Amino acid sequence: MNFPFFIARRYLFSKKSTHVINVISSISVIGVAVATMALVIVLSVFNGFHDLVATLFTSFDPQLKVVPMEGKTAPADDPILTQIRMLPQVDVATETVEDQALAIYDDRQAMVRIKGVDDNFSELSHINDILYGDGSFSLHAANLQYGTVGIRLAQTLGIGAKWDGFMKIYAPQKEGQLDMMNPDAGFVVDSLNSPGVLFAVKQSKYDKNYIITSIAFARNLFGQQGMLSDLEIRLKEGSDLQAVKAEMQKIAGTKYKVLDRFEQQEDTFKIMSIEKLMAYIFLTFILVVACFNIIGSLSMLIIDKKNDVVTLRNLGANDKQITRVFLFEGRMIAVIGAVIGIGLGLLLCWLQQQYGFVRLGDSEGSFIVNAYPVSVHYSDVAIIFVTVIAVGWLAVWYPVRALSKRLLS
Repeated sequence: MNFPFFIARRYLFSKKSTHVINVISSISVIGVAVATMALVIVLSVFNGFHDLVATLFTSFDPQLKVVPMEGKTAPADDPILTQIRMLPQVDVATETVEDQALAIYDDRQAMVRIKGVDDNFSELSHINDILYGDGSFSLHAANLQYGTVGIRLAQTLGIGAKWDGFMKIYAPQKEGQLDMMNPDAGFVVDSLNSPGVLFAVKQSKYDKNYIITSIAFARNLFGQQGMLSDLEIRLKEGSDLQAVKAEMQKIAGTKYKVLDRFEQQEDTFKIMSIEKLMAYIFLTFILVVACFNIIGSLSMLIIDKKNDVVTLRNLGANDKQITRVFLFEGRMIAVIGAVIGIGLGLLLCWLQQQYGFVRLGDSEGSFIVNAYPVSVHYSDVAIIFVTVIAVGWLAVWYPVRALSKRLLS
């Protein structure tokens, strides 16, 4: 058996001659455990919000999106895009044309994002799952062009799921100069009818700005005949997303970029990742402060065991072994605190998942979810455990060596 470890274990669990040392040792364990528990809970809540946002985007965003590396549009009949469409793993491919426009209904107006899509858009996305109203998702009928409006944009324009008359859509001419004597000539104007439904992704980016319509309407409005903004793709069930994405990117080369759902919302998820990292760093600083209790506990233990040190030396222990006794003592406190903290953190996360004790607000339905979402990623738990052990071990290394030299000499 490791001699220093054996002695350190005896010291940790045995009664000390001075009772306050036991109290300080207990406080050290509690401090490390609380900091560890906080790390588990906070990072799990960030994971919960991350996963929640990801599920909200999946109703609207495609599995994969192919976008031009340069410029806003590309030819729809590009052989590269045709080759990507023909891959055996592709189930549905939809061309889209997307750009800014001005929407006017009665005396209200708003800058909007017109998204023109193919007729198979409902097969590509889960748009039918996020519709509200008595109608159905439709892009056109005969000569009528329909526009499905985001729910918050509908509030801005003062319309419901079904509106009367036409909504005017204005887009600037792509060519020529604006004639200030006749400014209306500088815009392409078209009209949309109501399909009787609105969509609600529950994300401001979409609900406040987007109108979904036919690609023919968008191409005519923006002067993009034969062009597309991106190619949206849904894969067949059982397809390996990352493998297919890599194959598509190989075909696309440097002309196009293939984006998965997370990359399509890169800014959102990058901000969330940075926030999670900052929370981890700040809580690690708190953990470092908690580890100073271990130093205090070890300092008093070293003073208390001065007589024992003489005995250990008489038994043949050298100064290095004696120093390792107290190092093991501090490290065991860190390990015990880490295990207790992780256990408590996982327990509280489970209780929050099951019962939602900590709520986002007093009113039911005020938020997308009523309680703070929690998602435990065991890779985070492993990182937390390693962090606690590393901080605890480093925190006691120098002080123990210094105190040992001064007090045990």
